[in-house]
Amino acid sequence: MNKRVTKIELFKQAMNFSAGHFTIYSESERENLHGHNFYVHAIFEAELMENGITFNYCIYKKIILDICQFLDESVLLPLKSPHLRIEESDEYIYAFFNSDKEKIPFLKRDVKLLPVRNTTVEELSHWFLEQLLVHVEENPEHLIQAIEVKMSFGYGQSGSSYWSKE
Repeated sequence: MNKRVTKIELFKQAMNFSAGHFTIYSESERENLHGHNFYVHAIFEAELMENGITFNYCIYKKIILDICQFLDESVLLPLKSPHLRIEESDEYIYAFFNSDKEKIPFLKRDVKLLPVRNTTVEELSHWFLEQLLVHVEENPEHLIQAIEVKMSFGYGQSGSSYWSKE
């Protein structure tokens, strides 16, 4: 019998987080700081096992929920932006923008520094995907062949990232 591949989609109501951010357009242009409710939708392609299931996808639901909780109620700042410089003091994180003309202070407890170039749905979906891939690589028995992670912050506005074993 040929192997069967199926898709498992995870997009529970609780798979979301609220976060502040600003998109950086260029060396001197950025959005004002604002916030969104971000929603996560993950699609896994995996081989169907003889017992009629793919893998215990509760594991990945928990991972997604944990990441959402980690990001919730924070300001997201990109560590890899060529246009933003980050400095930390005892209590504060400072974001310097526009050739250091703008010095934006944040309390450390309110900020999540992410290894992304920008805090857009495109970059956040890729970062989320990378977090899931750590667990996929640690559990090859799950037979996951592809993953797509979609991030949205409102109807009709989303970005997604895709990984495939091939």
